[in-house]
This record gives sequence, C-alpha cells and structure tokens, in this order.
Amino acid sequence: MKILLLGKNGQVGWELQRALVPLGNLTALDRHSTDYCGDLSNPEGIAATILAIKPDVIVNAAAYTAVDKAEAEADMAAILNTSAVASMAEAAEKVGALLVHYSTDYVFNGRGEKPWVESDVTDPLNVYGKTKRDGEDAIAAACSHYLIFRTSWVYAAKGKNFAKTMLKLAAEREELSVINDQFGAPTGAELIADCTAHAIRKTKVQPQLAGVYHLIASGTTTWHDYAAFVIKKAREKGLALQVNKVIPVATSAFPTAAKRPANSRLDITKFQQSFELMLPDWRIGVERMLAEIIG
Repeated sequence: MKILLLGKNGQVGWELQRALVPLGNLTALDRHSTDYCGDLSNPEGIAATILAIKPDVIVNAAAYTAVDKAEAEADMAAILNTSAVASMAEAAEKVGALLVHYSTDYVFNGRGEKPWVESDVTDPLNVYGKTKRDGEDAIAAACSHYLIFRTSWVYAAKGKNFAKTMLKLAAEREELSVINDQFGAPTGAELIADCTAHAIRKTKVQPQLAGVYHLIASGTTTWHDYAAFVIKKAREKGLALQVNKVIPVATSAFPTAAKRPANSRLDITKFQQSFELMLPDWRIGVERMLAEIIG
C-alpha cells in the first residue's frame, strides 16, 4: 500500500509517521519538502504531487489552525482549509485513493449540552470553523472514498499544549483563572494516529465504512477541570508548583478575536461501533502525556 502523508511535522502528523509506517510505503511531506510539493498554500502543487505519486491512501494532517488569526487572515485560511482540500479531493478521485482528512468540532455552533452526532447540521461560529466545514463539503462533492475525522482539544507531548502552559503558569503564580463554561474532551495526537491507522486498514477491506466520524477521547471536562487535573497529577509526580488556587471563570473573562463553541462534546458511538474500538477516557491519555513531559 502506498501512503501519502501531508503535514508530517504537526502534532497529529508527527504521530502518524509512526502509526502509518506498518501499513506500507509511506511518503511524508510538509510545506518545506522539496522532492514533492507538500505546501497547502499551493493547491495546484498538492494535486500534482498526488497525480505523480498515485498513492492508495492520502492522509491530510495539514491545516490552517490559528483560530484567532484566521479572523484577520480569512483568505489564507480558506486556501489551506478549503481550496487545497478541494484540489486534494479531486486528485484523490482521479487516482482512486482513499482520502483521510481531519476536521473539527468548530463546524458546530456549540449550543446546548447534547454531544454532536455526525449528521447534525453544521453552523460554524468563526472563520476557522467555516473553512473547515467548507473543506468537508469539498471532499464530499469531489471524492467518493474518504474518511473525515472530526476531533477536538488536540494535544501532544511534542510542542506546545494547554497542559504545558498550565504547568508553567502554576510554577510562577499562586492563582490561576481558567475557563469553566466550555465542555469537551482533551484528545491525544497519539490516540488519533493509532485510530487512523486502524480505520484505514478496516476501510481498505470494507469500503462501505467510508464517511464522516467523530474521533475524540471519551468523557467530558472543562478547561478549568482539565487544568486542575494536570496540576494534581504533576504534584503527585513530585513537581514543585506555586499555585494554590485554580479559579473557574466564564469565557467572557478572556475575550478572543474568534468566538469559541461552548459545547464541544462529540458523540463517538459511530466510530466505536464501525471500527470496533473503545475510545479511552481523556484522563488516560493526559496522564501518559504528563509522564512523558515530566518523567
């Protein structure tokens, strides 16, 4: 099996390099690659790469993800998240490849408390969410064989993440104020990559599994409770921290350029049943990540 991975050095892309290798011959690119174009700001170049390599599977882990910056850079966000994805989908159809793409809970408006299911109507609140929704639509319009995984609150031990930021601040301050009215599930890039590899294997054998899925860790928390959990576990591991109070606050306490959904709960029933996997509680992955960054 020939696999083309785009966005190899992002959080999910880095883990995918490991998870996809056992499946076959992997070509992994990023925007700096020279042998082939891996730069999503060049949709024609991406299409040319796919037509040249003729992969059996394309995994797109590249995207414009700067949510607040996207409000001022709507054109660039649209090129990376929509135009490039449309070109990718058209080229995938020409070569008969399975296209695997990652989307987001931000395609929904975040109202209510019920976990979103795949068939719920999309209604993004910000530019980032709109461009990701439009990318989904472009795939559905041009490609007959695809997997779209909507995920949320993604983290990895590699690079920056919310837990690392909380630990840095907790070492410097006695009090932290953290948002407590947004609900979701922290989801590790490692989990996403492993689940992706498993889903590709099954879908290549059972093409009827193609479609849209929600892929996140199980359980629900808030940013405040996530931070409190990280601090508690870090202390158990012997990390010295200054903080003695984590204060819950409303989203309005931290104004941002882009509006965030309050309800990022995603129903994972379809994924679990289709691919015969049980997605672990979010705390398990966070503890693994903390063990890696703290030791």
